[in-house]
Amino acid sequence: MTQYLILAVNPGSTSTKIALYQNEQEIYVKNIEHSTAELSQFKAVIEQYEMRKEAVLSALSGYGFDVKRLSAVVGRGGLLPPVRSGAYEVNEEMLDRLINRPVVEHASNLGAVIASEIARPLGIPAYIYDPVAVDELEPVARITGLPEIKRRSLSHVLNMRAVAIKTAQKTGKSYFKSTYIVAHLGGGISLSVHKDGKMVDIVSDDEGPFSPERAGRIPGGQLAELCYSGKYDLKNMMKKFRGNGGLVAHLGTNKALEVEERIAQGDEEAKQVYNAMAYQIAKSIGELATVVKGKVDRIVITGGIAYSRMITDWVKERVEFIAPVEIVPGENELESLALGVLRVLRGEEKAYVYDLG
Repeated sequence: MTQYLILAVNPGSTSTKIALYQNEQEIYVKNIEHSTAELSQFKAVIEQYEMRKEAVLSALSGYGFDVKRLSAVVGRGGLLPPVRSGAYEVNEEMLDRLINRPVVEHASNLGAVIASEIARPLGIPAYIYDPVAVDELEPVARITGLPEIKRRSLSHVLNMRAVAIKTAQKTGKSYFKSTYIVAHLGGGISLSVHKDGKMVDIVSDDEGPFSPERAGRIPGGQLAELCYSGKYDLKNMMKKFRGNGGLVAHLGTNKALEVEERIAQGDEEAKQVYNAMAYQIAKSIGELATVVKGKVDRIVITGGIAYSRMITDWVKERVEFIAPVEIVPGENELESLALGVLRVLRGEEKAYVYDLG
């Protein structure tokens, strides 16, 4: 069997996570932290790519790895215009968009640039895989009650699609001939329904369950009243909705483990709020089941909070009448990137050409 060596790069706001994979096997992983002083010298996030690239190469050198052995480099996909799921080989059009005309300035935009900068001198391909901007919604799923507002597909697509593919392999089915509902439970919570290899609908983190840090779906009339109460400007309202909502708003913490410790000590309010989060997760799973008329092969629960037996048990008891429930805890982002590109290198998937300009 051909041995492929793949470098996966996942830039975050204050760190760059990297991993080396030899086929399916992780052989090295490191979280490279970037200090505030280090980052403050750059006016725009995209300007950090050279500094981060050198930090990645330094880490690999310190590990004793010769980058000339690499078969490919894959970076976390950034906020591009809507694209389909899967792999894209990094090209000049993509780099121009991310560097000069980003949809939104975000650390994930650095993934393709760093991957390209490392791969190009080596004469090997650079890819992104399942970027945040994946949009495969069916037309009926985009319509809202206000013509001015269209639903957008923004979700934890990288991990959700990876665990759906992994579940298909585990159960001996083809991902492209199966139907899965996947719930990603992290600081934000989003869900998706996958039918025959496409994410045909989602519940985004602002239209579904509240989460450790986000308010989730809020009754529209009451939300409008709060927005125009005079107490908040747009910036503060957005922070209240994303960052200071959910468990933070109710219980003053974004740590699920801390909430469970309070429940164990008899805190009834913590139990009620935590159970409500599980209730809303289950409710959104049921909502997505209607999209595929109840014909679901598996429900998959993933993300960091999927380590919580309390949450997963509460969700399972409400939804396992729909389909068997699979628990795949963790974020798994570096693995998802590497295994996606491994499938491309093996010819099991084709990489798309980015040409949206």
